Amino acid sequence: MHYLKYLIPKTSKTVHRNIGTIVQKNLDINNFELFNNEKLKVGTNNRKTFGYAPFSSIYHALEIDKFLINRQRSTKIEASTNNIMKLLVFSRLLAPSSKKKAYENRAQFFERTNYSLDDVYRALSFFNDKGNELQKWINQRIKTLYGRDTSLVYYDVTNYYFESDYEDEFRRKGVSKEHRPNPIVQMGLFMDTNGIPITYDLYSGNTNDCLTYRPTFKRMKQEFDLGKVIVVADKGMNTGDNIYYTLSSNDGFVFSQTARGANKELKKYIKSESGYTWYGNDYKFKERLYPTEIWVTMNSGKKKKKSIDVKQVVFYSEKYAKKARKEREKAIEKAKKLIKSPGSYNQSTSYGAAGYVKNLSFVKETGEIADTKALKLDIDKIKEQESLDGYYVLVTSEYQKTAHEIIDIYRGLWKIEESFKVTKSDLETRPIYVSTEDHIKAHFLTCFIALILARILEHLTKGKYSITKMIESLSKCTCTNVDQNYYLFDYYDEVLADIGQATDIDFSTKIRTLQQIKKNISETKN
Repeated sequence: MHYLKYLIPKTSKTVHRNIGTIVQKNLDINNFELFNNEKLKVGTNNRKTFGYAPFSSIYHALEIDKFLINRQRSTKIEASTNNIMKLLVFSRLLAPSSKKKAYENRAQFFERTNYSLDDVYRALSFFNDKGNELQKWINQRIKTLYGRDTSLVYYDVTNYYFESDYEDEFRRKGVSKEHRPNPIVQMGLFMDTNGIPITYDLYSGNTNDCLTYRPTFKRMKQEFDLGKVIVVADKGMNTGDNIYYTLSSNDGFVFSQTARGANKELKKYIKSESGYTWYGNDYKFKERLYPTEIWVTMNSGKKKKKSIDVKQVVFYSEKYAKKARKEREKAIEKAKKLIKSPGSYNQSTSYGAAGYVKNLSFVKETGEIADTKALKLDIDKIKEQESLDGYYVLVTSEYQKTAHEIIDIYRGLWKIEESFKVTKSDLETRPIYVSTEDHIKAHFLTCFIALILARILEHLTKGKYSITKMIESLSKCTCTNVDQNYYLFDYYDEVLADIGQATDIDFSTKIRTLQQIKKNISETKN
């Protein structure tokens, strides 16, 4: 019988290699033997992950474990909701999947797994019940440990689709950001100046984006003790009700406004070259203080006109202009095909092109084009849009800030857009497979916590790497049980080195005992 005899050091100091042996001088060693004819049994899986260690460190620094353990004491739940939350959050970060799949793969973590799949689903209702309270708890811990800069808060809305076509009062078909026909739910998310999420709310899929702003903003202001804030959001939030509500709370706003949807007077101001300051040949801007009238919904339900003074900042970017022209060219080409072959299109498949076709209407029951003979390309609309390509308008209450400051503030909105991208790609928040409302809300709570952990890790590493890059490296940080209680690590890169330095976690040791690994994980919980 042939075998290799290994002498495995008990420490992680530098080793000297010989053929078939690993020897460490002046240190105690253990022996084990690897036989070359050993067979694996069906179902064997000796691989575990160590990449969740930095997320475990942040999770416990935020004392999420303490919150869940304390709140569980007043319930009849027997299984550890803390262990279940860790399973769902760490799995979402490193190997996103369904709740069932996460449970089946629970042994990959060096954590306690003495709970059933039924326990996992039961815990979801508990998580939903404590969701808002947990968000407040996490906010306070972030303020204590890392500080929160909420002089600016960013708000945006996105939606997530379900695998099922079934609709109820919560899962509803609406305007999908991904142009899918499935039922969706809406999420409104607030984020601080550094890109770390503050809070979120969920709304039924057919809720208009602008209607999510006030209730989420109101709850954040009442419960999160942020002081005065300036809310930054895109044109979807720019309504009279939202502006008036923000000002009534003694807060400020920076909202965008579409140039194409502006009134005649503002369009004239935009198109006039008078007052612009150019920077090179690609960028120009101008600003003015301007009295504006907005319509506000009163308690009676009636609309009332209110006058407010705002600063309008108009800027033009040649880069944005080229992008707009390119996108419109595709839509116009599709519109021409629709006019030529209307029978090949319906209300759903004409998306993007419909806006450039005159006399286009659809049969309500079938979605088919109603009158195929009267269709014409809308040349006047195309020319009007071309004249406003590359122009953006920002409307703000902060009239003392310069145009440059306002533009820089608004550009920070990309951070929240990136957060939504992370949730949909890296965390695979959708499609959603759970069906009851409390389980759906618990699903988003675990995704929200996962996003916070990832953002804080990004903050700790000073933004050197994207969340995508860090997750990619951490997911490769696995180890294999080679014999007895010894584990072999076989991946290490610059990203893990920097994460390790920022979180005081060693990713470089090649061989460790189970006892050493458990000690490493235990240290992340202190």
